[in-house]
Amino acid sequence: MNLESEKKIISKTTLWTIIINILLAIGKILAGFFGHSIAILTDAVNSLSDVLTNLVVMIVGRFSRKATDESHPYGHEKFESMVSVMIGVVLIITAFEIGKYSVTRLYEYLFHQVPIVAPTYVALWMGLATIVVKEFLYHYTKHRANKARSSALSAMAMDHQSDVLASSGVVIGVGGAILGYVFLEPIAAIIICFFIVRVGYRTIKAGFSQVVDQAADPTTVLLIEEVVMKNPKVRMIDDLKTRMFGMKLYVDLEVSLDRTLSLEASHCIAHEIHDAVEKALPEVKHIMVHVNPYLEKPPC
Repeated sequence: MNLESEKKIISKTTLWTIIINILLAIGKILAGFFGHSIAILTDAVNSLSDVLTNLVVMIVGRFSRKATDESHPYGHEKFESMVSVMIGVVLIITAFEIGKYSVTRLYEYLFHQVPIVAPTYVALWMGLATIVVKEFLYHYTKHRANKARSSALSAMAMDHQSDVLASSGVVIGVGGAILGYVFLEPIAAIIICFFIVRVGYRTIKAGFSQVVDQAADPTTVLLIEEVVMKNPKVRMIDDLKTRMFGMKLYVDLEVSLDRTLSLEASHCIAHEIHDAVEKALPEVKHIMVHVNPYLEKPPC
């Protein structure tokens, strides 16, 4: 898939996500107001922050798919990894703010007898609808992220997954509050905050690993080795290094060939290896193949 196709997938996916999040935010504000639910109103703030994050993903997603230029000869994919880190930070900050407010409400209710108004079924139905919509968005965005090989879309998918957890907590809290256990609403929100922080941490970790040139996973390295060794003219692999570049992968390879081969023949074999690896692994952006003369015994 070329960069232009990936750019279109990112833009279309993010646009639909923005529209749905705006509609969810409006619905939550109305349901929270008329349903007397602070949890739903807080979740509406989460949806509004999602809209802002989605806008950033759309802009950076298009920019990161720009063709290479003189200033960025290796491309712009790492901008996406930086956005993934930003999304993770936003998730953690959001969880902290929700958690802090929920702890305050629970403390005031338990120790200062500040009443918590029981929500209505409007808030409950809004919470259930949010779970259904966010679960659909998670699977849809995850599929599109794999297709476009986009770390930013992957981070968005994880954000949707955390929203499912958050909304599940809201439903439990609102449902319990409707039944008379009003303290369950802030408790559920506090528990879900820990899940959101976990997702945020994983998103930040994934983004950093792509920025600092982390090596590919062992399964991918093994697959590269198998593809290389399928070439009957390759005597052995001398060295193999990989590094992540956004969701793409760079490979530096050294192989030993028969030392009696001509320079032209060795060059052709190197091209065969190059094409075979890039065909077998679409995530490989480029592989550099260096040829060494094969020596059964050291010269000295």
